[in-house]
Amino acid sequence: MSPISRKDWQNIMILNELKKKAQDGSLRVGVIGLGYVGLPLAVQFAAKGIRVTGIDVIQDKVNRINRGENYVMDVDHAELARLVKAGKLEATSDYSVIRDLDAISICVPTPLRKTGDPDISYILASRDEILKYAHPGLLIVLESTTYPGTTDELMVPAFEEKGLKVGKDVFIAFSPERVDPGNEKYGTHNTPKVMGGTTPECLDVAQAIYGRVIDHIVPVSSTQAAELVKLLENTFRSINIGLVNELAIMCNILGVDVW
Repeated sequence: MSPISRKDWQNIMILNELKKKAQDGSLRVGVIGLGYVGLPLAVQFAAKGIRVTGIDVIQDKVNRINRGENYVMDVDHAELARLVKAGKLEATSDYSVIRDLDAISICVPTPLRKTGDPDISYILASRDEILKYAHPGLLIVLESTTYPGTTDELMVPAFEEKGLKVGKDVFIAFSPERVDPGNEKYGTHNTPKVMGGTTPECLDVAQAIYGRVIDHIVPVSSTQAAELVKLLENTFRSINIGLVNELAIMCNILGVDVW
């Protein structure tokens, strides 16, 4: 067996240190995009005793969170205020805080263009800001809905070009958001969460960190598989909603109660 190089030892230390932080709760977590996906996730991490910094370009959101004011339906107003007061949750528009973070979740919007494809400009903008302050021992998890292949094509190469080896220096995963606004039974913590890593090490770290706040992680074979899961789920929902709407129109014409 060939001896392990100094660089390999350093990579092993980086991986183990990040997993250790996940186990003992000493993590510093950041969430980019404080909307109906990002804010509940940030609150969930903070509620588990983990220090969370929310990052958003909309200064009004930043100011409201730092005042302990909630604006998302699925977040408990009193809990948000308590976490802010306890110093577990804060918000900023300054991306330089990434220097001090161990994990980043990207929860920015990807609205559809007129052509039907997702506008990924917010993902690219977030990626470029992270790249300015990325450091060894950082986990980046993309949660924004996008096309299969986004993580491998747009995220991984950018970090590797900066000299950060994915799976060794930094860790990248994709985990599609599965928020169902207003659902009183399933929220952030108890909705099964699909997770795909760029490498086995990436998946290992992502599961360790998200496992602190999510009841059930569902690992899949790759980031592309995880991205496809979201595409399938959205397609399934769209088809079923369309079907029910058509039946409702038919029932209305026939004078039948659709319910």
